[in-house]
Amino acid sequence: MSFQVFERNFCARLLASVTSVVLLLTLTSCAAEPKSDASAATKASSTEVKKLVLRVGFISTESKLPIGPEGWAIEKGTLTPALKSLGVTEVKFFPFNGGPALNEALASNQLDMGLYGDTPALVGRAAGLKTRLINQTRVGQNAWLVTKKNGPRSVAQLKGEKIGVAKGTYPHRYLLGLLEKEGLAKDVKVVQIPSADAKAALERGDIAAYPFAMGTGPTVISQGFASIDQAKDHQGLVGTGVSIVTEEFLSQHPDLPQKWNQTRQQALQEIKANPEAFYQFAAKASGDGPLAVVKESYPLNLYPNEPFTPEGLKLLNSTKQFLAAQKLLKSDFEIKDWQVSSP
Repeated sequence: MSFQVFERNFCARLLASVTSVVLLLTLTSCAAEPKSDASAATKASSTEVKKLVLRVGFISTESKLPIGPEGWAIEKGTLTPALKSLGVTEVKFFPFNGGPALNEALASNQLDMGLYGDTPALVGRAAGLKTRLINQTRVGQNAWLVTKKNGPRSVAQLKGEKIGVAKGTYPHRYLLGLLEKEGLAKDVKVVQIPSADAKAALERGDIAAYPFAMGTGPTVISQGFASIDQAKDHQGLVGTGVSIVTEEFLSQHPDLPQKWNQTRQQALQEIKANPEAFYQFAAKASGDGPLAVVKESYPLNLYPNEPFTPEGLKLLNSTKQFLAAQKLLKSDFEIKDWQVSSP
């Protein structure tokens, strides 16, 4: 064999050997990578399983916590531990300016629960939101009809005027009921204005009046605006607050209503045993508002001891019937089929 032939054979064998080694290393590397990824995925999955955040929406223009037993329980550190057996590791509260916005968040799966007025909750359910009612947080929510400065001084004087309202809220239901009762339904123009913009609209004179909800109503009155009517002065026009949970979350955690209501009841007992501490909490949560305003907004008799009461369910049914008569519900349903039965 000549040297040239030997050289050619040697180079060919060397090339084949190098190619085999490179191929082997490549295959080894490729085989190892999925194992590493799978291991990382398993660890990530394990971490995710350990974390279950309960996302709760509520209505507020200034507070970061709901003012009531639920906010008190999270402030005192008792709410999350009470839900530990469900796998809940954290409860996050998200404020919304109004019920319609909260409904949108529920519809897009950004929330698991909602604490808000009966009107938007009913409208949402009738529109197809898959929710279940687990309690009534408040029974007898007041609303204040506030007028612009140097404006109308009686409901009768609203004839021919423009009134603002956040449509789809419990003050909206109060306003419609009041105008109907006073025979003014066809003699005023009702326009949509978010509650956050209402004070400015009154100051500019864009509207003659606006129905404010709890918290905001007494606040603007303390700033010099006049109230010419209140929901509590009319039978059937006060609102109720409700707690709802999505059907999806409830199906995965069927014990939530019982645990939630037990914790809420315990917090309410603490509040009623020490009301001044509760009002200090409420004042701080609402931006260090005056105690007198906070006490007028959140009287303790608003909060029922039981998840459902005869009075609360009567008001809820009355509101649903009114909304249906006003053609504000896309479908009809029975309250008893919506609510989760108490254990």
